[in-house]
Amino acid sequence: MKRIFVLLVPLFLVGNTASSAPAPRPNILYLYVDDMGWGSLGPNAQFARREQGEPYVLTPNLDRLAARSINFKRAYGCTVCSPARSSQQTGFHQGHTFADRNDPNNAKKAIRKEDVTMGDALSKAGYTTAYWGKWGYGGSKDQADPSIDNVQTLPTSHGYEFVLAELHHVRAHTFFQPTLWSAPAKPGAAGGLELIPNSMAKYAGKAGYPNQPALQNHPEYPETAYCDDSYCLAALDFVRTQAKRYSEKGEPFFGLLAVQVPHAPFDEIQQLPEWNKDYKTQPGFSSLKSQTQQWAAMVTRIDGHIGNLLDSLEDPNGDGDQSDSVTENTLVIFQSDNGGPGGAANEELDTNGGLRGTKGSIYEGGIRVPTMMSWPAKITAESKWKPGTSSDHVIDVTDLLPTFCELAGAEIPVGLDGVSLAPTLLGEIEEQRVRKFVIHEAGKSQSIIRGKDKLIRNGKKLELYDLEKDRAETNNLVKGKQKLVKELEVILHAERTSEPRGFANTYHQWTGGDGAITSDPGNWSDYEYANAGISYLKDGGAPQASWNAKISNDGPKASKALADRNLEFLGLEVGGGKSSRELQLAEGVTLTGRNEVRISEKGILSLKGGVVSSKRWVDVRLGGEIRGKGKIEATLYNSGKVDLVSIDVGDFSPLIVEGNYQESEEALLSLEIGEKEGPAALSASGYAVLAGELRIEAAGLTKLAKGIRYPVLRAKEVRGKFSNNNDSVLVSDGTPLRIHYSKKEVSVSVMNRDDRS
Repeated sequence: MKRIFVLLVPLFLVGNTASSAPAPRPNILYLYVDDMGWGSLGPNAQFARREQGEPYVLTPNLDRLAARSINFKRAYGCTVCSPARSSQQTGFHQGHTFADRNDPNNAKKAIRKEDVTMGDALSKAGYTTAYWGKWGYGGSKDQADPSIDNVQTLPTSHGYEFVLAELHHVRAHTFFQPTLWSAPAKPGAAGGLELIPNSMAKYAGKAGYPNQPALQNHPEYPETAYCDDSYCLAALDFVRTQAKRYSEKGEPFFGLLAVQVPHAPFDEIQQLPEWNKDYKTQPGFSSLKSQTQQWAAMVTRIDGHIGNLLDSLEDPNGDGDQSDSVTENTLVIFQSDNGGPGGAANEELDTNGGLRGTKGSIYEGGIRVPTMMSWPAKITAESKWKPGTSSDHVIDVTDLLPTFCELAGAEIPVGLDGVSLAPTLLGEIEEQRVRKFVIHEAGKSQSIIRGKDKLIRNGKKLELYDLEKDRAETNNLVKGKQKLVKELEVILHAERTSEPRGFANTYHQWTGGDGAITSDPGNWSDYEYANAGISYLKDGGAPQASWNAKISNDGPKASKALADRNLEFLGLEVGGGKSSRELQLAEGVTLTGRNEVRISEKGILSLKGGVVSSKRWVDVRLGGEIRGKGKIEATLYNSGKVDLVSIDVGDFSPLIVEGNYQESEEALLSLEIGEKEGPAALSASGYAVLAGELRIEAAGLTKLAKGIRYPVLRAKEVRGKFSNNNDSVLVSDGTPLRIHYSKKEVSVSVMNRDDRS
């Protein structure tokens, strides 16, 4: 057999293509409301009510934001408050995050020190970070004198520098807490937080809040402030200051405003002066129930604050000159944590948009949430997604952490349930990674949404709905689609949604020496989550499907780990240490990383006839390498090296990718090419995206025959090309080859002398 060695090498090494400078990292302002139903947003239901002459929610500033945003009509949060914030911050759904329901003890334990949050990632990436509002974890529920109960779960322990927040969700069941937790704090303060009075005193006499109804200067304003006023004015001060720093020095900021509005209690809004003045002229509003009027006034009040924040991006110093505007390169997200509650507001204002169920429910009314994203520099009239339009692209709250990481140039934590939306926002649709399903829990109920299909499990009862045709979930299709039901139920169970309270993914490190086997529990670190003498979670032994694990090497010499039997993880990273670490799969061994297998810098995965499986992808990063022959049951992303000939693989055997093969410009691919009628060295059942340069080594091989096309790669569809000049490549002995492309194959052949240039 004739053998040719083919390499795809990085463009920056070849030097024949100029790379464009990366886009500046955006500022990120994340506006997160509490219990605001999907239909509360203008584009989802309220615009229609206004046009029909019915009472509607007044949100002029959210309407302004909607006009320049993508409105994601199929965006999902969680069913209730605590899991929503845990999933938001960590990127794990309720099957894997520690807080899978409103457990009274979540405040003491929900986010662990090992969990990487938005604040952790963006602070490490150089962003100035802030959090205002309902955090829900780390402090006691006492109104008069709350204490810090768990330092490791505080916002200040997870990258947030500026904080004004409530640490216990029960304490947030009033809008007039006497004190709030603040950072930066005085030296020695527990967890870097201190209690300060919840007051408007620091804003007394200040001007510059034109969109906000009567605040600090009104004689009837309460001595203890309405907490969302405090959160929003702290956010406004931060945005004004940081916007100026960004416009002058290019230093990006990240702020997350997690207000309590419009969560109950509703009637406390009436303690504020002129609380309902915006609705006094709306026809029919005065005849609505009291709860409806209160709820609407709460939403309109927070809308005013949002208007101030949007104005501060346009004109940070408020002098009327917008030359210092940072709006263009600021990503603004508006979202709710879960669906809206039942009651008068939902009945009279359609705040859940006709969806079935309410907050706490696994039906769409409990988990589908209003979500808009604005980024004027990228979401333009010329972009794929135009401002003011709606998208049916399914997104989940777990997607925000990886999205922010990618936009900030930060490392995305391994094995997350969320998927970065950065390519969609940047208009690079073909680069968008796909998450095939989303998962939710609601006590004893669970659901999986895959495309238009949604399976619900309520105890032993199963329900199946077609969300494309039946958004209100009225027609249960279980009886007629048993095969689909069983398929989705298997996935739902594997996502750990039926595990008992307190179950979560765990974190583990490889501790074995050179040549150690992965099935030996002694070669892995154990995991324990404990606080204040209480152990909440322990996990050890050999690898399990709930592990997020890393096999690295901080020693001075290269070393190997041997997989002697099947391995299963939630997420696995190989590499990332000081020296190279190779994970070798024995013949017939399957390595499963349910969410991800990542090969990082100085990491090597040797297949040796083994199988690598994932429900999503195998990711070879720059400096990482996959060697050998075998099968990959997932999409393979390659920004490093895939080398099929550098180890002794015996008889020729191709690498089979049961999914897509997609490479970046940095990819290096070494392939073994067979005869004309033989299989290609790499075959993909999906599409193959090519971007690197093709190089062929042929030292010591039989002279190539003219007139024969040697297959390099076959796929369902071939997209893109290698970056070689004139679609040609030289073998190491000087023989020139022509690269041929068809819809499903890439091959090479010896060039005729007349074709050479």
